[in-house]
Amino acid sequence: MSGQSTDFSGLAFVALTRDGGELAGRLAASIPGAEVHGLQGRVDGVDVSFTETITHMQALFTAGRPIVGVCAAGIVIRALAPVLGDKHTEPAVVAMSQDGNSVVPLLGGHHGANRLARALADAAGGHAAVTTAGDIGLGIALDDPPADWTVANPSGAKPVAAALLAGEPVRLSVEAGDAAWLSDAGLTFAESGDQKIRVTDQAVDDSADALVLHPPVLALGIGCERGAAAEEVITLAEETLNSAGLAKGAVACVVSLNLKADEAAVHATAAHFGVPARFFDAETLETQTSRLANPSDVVFAEVGCHGVSEGAALAAVGADGELVQPKMKSARATCAVARAPVNIDAQAVGNARGRLSVVGIGPGAEGWRTPAVTRALRECDEAVGYGLYLDLVAELIAGKPRHDSKLSEEEARVRIALELAAEGKQVALVCSGDAGIYALATLVFELLDREDRGDWNRLDIRVEPGVSAIQAAASRIGAPIGHDFCTISLSDLLTPWTEIQRRLRAAALGDFVVAFYNPVSQRRRTQLAEAQEILAAKRPGDTPVVLARKLGRDGEDIQVIRLDELTPDHADMLTLVLVGNSQSRHIGRGEGNWVYTPRGYAAKMAATDAPKGEDICAS
Repeated sequence: MSGQSTDFSGLAFVALTRDGGELAGRLAASIPGAEVHGLQGRVDGVDVSFTETITHMQALFTAGRPIVGVCAAGIVIRALAPVLGDKHTEPAVVAMSQDGNSVVPLLGGHHGANRLARALADAAGGHAAVTTAGDIGLGIALDDPPADWTVANPSGAKPVAAALLAGEPVRLSVEAGDAAWLSDAGLTFAESGDQKIRVTDQAVDDSADALVLHPPVLALGIGCERGAAAEEVITLAEETLNSAGLAKGAVACVVSLNLKADEAAVHATAAHFGVPARFFDAETLETQTSRLANPSDVVFAEVGCHGVSEGAALAAVGADGELVQPKMKSARATCAVARAPVNIDAQAVGNARGRLSVVGIGPGAEGWRTPAVTRALRECDEAVGYGLYLDLVAELIAGKPRHDSKLSEEEARVRIALELAAEGKQVALVCSGDAGIYALATLVFELLDREDRGDWNRLDIRVEPGVSAIQAAASRIGAPIGHDFCTISLSDLLTPWTEIQRRLRAAALGDFVVAFYNPVSQRRRTQLAEAQEILAAKRPGDTPVVLARKLGRDGEDIQVIRLDELTPDHADMLTLVLVGNSQSRHIGRGEGNWVYTPRGYAAKMAATDAPKGEDICAS
């Protein structure tokens, strides 16, 4: 979205119709961390489904989450009226018509709702119906400054805004940072007056005659031992700021050496201050040696630079910045603070910790894609995968760099994903089905294990589950995997055929329901036939076999045949072959064509129905 940026952490679009859900999905894709919540049965492909609209909205509101209700404003008002409390702490709440034409900030106008409404209206081509007096008269909300700024005393905004609206003189005192956003709004300030806006990085307990704003000008440098407690580091950071009389609201970022990119205490400290954690390599920090107050040869010998906390803080504020609080120590950590002459753009400082999300998008249907996967795709900076799989989620990664390759180039795809993440990017490695079932998650960890590279080891790696073909096929045809089952890939490109044969015989002997992945290809035509022979030797010829092709995609086809009919001509690489066990049954009921495998409930039902005192013998 265009316009002034704001961190709407936890923003939830609440949609009650299909059209509303589609609009919410498009808008949420451009807001990091935003989720789409949809009414179950009406809105598909959402991050969170709900059944009770009022209860769900109230839960979001009381949890402090900003809400965009893509529905009538009256619905939102009736839902939230019983839980309204302190207007100074309420989250932003916006109502938006499902065609995007009307956007109305209902609550929290000075907590971002007005700005959010304008941004949503710009993105959707609609109109933001802002009614807050200050916004209308001044064009801005003084207690809703730009992203990364904080307000020390929100109550100070009202008298200052009233004075400006009345044409009375208001002073502007800029002690730190750049407050150009105030003058850009067309406000005029005087050299004297009863009211004042004070822009400072100093801690201010209270100010009766001023609105105190903290600009993002401080970089909080952290160094710590491996495994240091988060509580210790956070306490040290607070003490370091307090000793210099600095405001925590002026902290723009927490910074450290890239060797600490996976240090939980550093990230916990950043979360405590509500700012990003950013990291520099040792070579960059070493360039700051001449500016350090406490250079250390011991630190240099250990990590390759003469100072971590001071060096990182100075690197973050640039050549014109200054060290305002030299290194302070605790038992296992150090902390220092530097000030930049202008506002710090934290996203341009060093690198973030890279994240690799290995995601399984399911067979292809949107309804079979998990909310966690959808969120990872929306939030990623770049996407890596086989071209067909990327095409299936094209809307979620629109406008983002794509890195695709041939289906057989798995290692190349994984390496690209790891390298991009090592640069500090959020990367989605896209797999079909489930990422951990015959997909690339295992190769990610195999490369980590084999190469043991520090930059890869420090990555935030997450595997997000997807619906596998066996689950999709089973759901389409009934309940064929209601009892013990196994999966076997018939591809011998990576596994010797002798090993596959051994597993086939074990599956036959154990009477498992068996799902064959990669059953045949243009080159491989004999494996499925041999697999059929091995299973047929241990179970009846009329054992049902489910042939599930192109599940969840155009051209989906589900057939049921007998085991003694199965030949390689029945399948290709887009087919999952699911063979029942000796107890599996194929039935027709009404219009239904079903396959199920009994779990053993018959014996339990027989025991329940038996006369009391009668011995039960059930196989």
